[in-house]
Amino acid sequence: MAPTISLQNFILSTTFLLLFFTTPSFSQQSFRPKALVAKVSKDTSTLQYLTYLSQRTPLVPISLVFDVGGQFLWVDCESNYVSSTYRPARCRSAQCSLAKASGCGDCFSSPRPGCNNNTCGVSPDNTVTHTATGGKLAEDVVSIQSTDGSNPGRNVTVSRFLFSCAPSFLLQGLANGVSGMAGLGRTRISLPSQFASAFSFRRKFAICLSSSKNGVVFFGDGPYVFLPGKQFSSFTYTPLILNPVSTASASSQGEPSSEYFIGVKSIRIGENVTVWVNSTLLSINQETGFGGTKISTVNPYTVLEYSIFKALTETFTREAAARNITSVGAVAPFEACFSRENILSTRLGASVPTIELVLQNENTVWRIFGANSMIQVSDDVLCLAFVNGGENPRTSIVIGGYQLEDNLLQFDLATSRLGFSSTLLGRQTTCANFNFTSNA
Repeated sequence: MAPTISLQNFILSTTFLLLFFTTPSFSQQSFRPKALVAKVSKDTSTLQYLTYLSQRTPLVPISLVFDVGGQFLWVDCESNYVSSTYRPARCRSAQCSLAKASGCGDCFSSPRPGCNNNTCGVSPDNTVTHTATGGKLAEDVVSIQSTDGSNPGRNVTVSRFLFSCAPSFLLQGLANGVSGMAGLGRTRISLPSQFASAFSFRRKFAICLSSSKNGVVFFGDGPYVFLPGKQFSSFTYTPLILNPVSTASASSQGEPSSEYFIGVKSIRIGENVTVWVNSTLLSINQETGFGGTKISTVNPYTVLEYSIFKALTETFTREAAARNITSVGAVAPFEACFSRENILSTRLGASVPTIELVLQNENTVWRIFGANSMIQVSDDVLCLAFVNGGENPRTSIVIGGYQLEDNLLQFDLATSRLGFSSTLLGRQTTCANFNFTSNA
């Protein structure tokens, strides 16, 4: 006669087995990081900012061009993409809906990452060269370090992180060795949105770019701490403005921009001299999406519409002359250059007139000191690090990477506002001073 097992013993045995096999996984997943952190470095040859993640199974460290306004993560899948956890996003799936993927297609060669039947498509965009192409939506493992705001902590993983596969040619124009681009823009599948969803923290992130050493990007709330013990938990805030028209290289009708726009109302040199600007250029045309001011990490320097550039450089040069600072010939790509002879060096950079971006009111001002306004092009010459964007550009003011360096910026996607610190040099620290060398 076969032995019998009581229902109670069966339940106890089954429960024990379930606990035995699931406890390691549960233990790993029970850790909920407060925030995440990754390095951001500057490639000296291209002036592009790069960030670093690990992806795939087994994990592979990858470098990516850091695009604060990019739509999502895209990766070259044609060159040695090998992963046992790669999964295509099937047509009409929840993943495709989240990504607002357009179209559904097949692939007419043998299945591989980036080539699968019944897979929805998106448009990965090289925002440096303004080139977009068709790509397949997929998901795979991504790993990143956690942080308590002061130090890096243990690595955590997202097992089904959405990204787009792209062909190898889309890497043209990007820094050597990168695998793609990391998009942190205003979409549901950008890095900040997916990390916030995976670990149940607020949709916030903060960036702090450095000119020479490793800067940092935080995903999640602060406080953010830089050596020697400088803590940042409060900022000056300004609203983030939604551009209703996409600024991507390829987009669907009615798709808004994923980039971050702010409202500059006027520009001053010093506290008292206002630069004359056609005010219509400072607002976004709701039909065309032209105009306004955006923040960019793929533009190395701030780019200004021609009339704004002309007015700013002329006013700045006049105010500099009042300090006995002598103009010299242009040094491409800069047009306003000066002899170093009468320019003193200070903790905040070259002692030149401050450029002030006046935001929603006269008391909300983004001040650009010499460290972010002037660039040394030779032993004897400094230039104003602003570039002429020509007439009728899509965006009137593009605040570029050089002007962002050693400034801590917090993007709060939930409340749609930007927090900014002004230069950290005034607080006797820099963006290179996050303590990456210590593990929590």
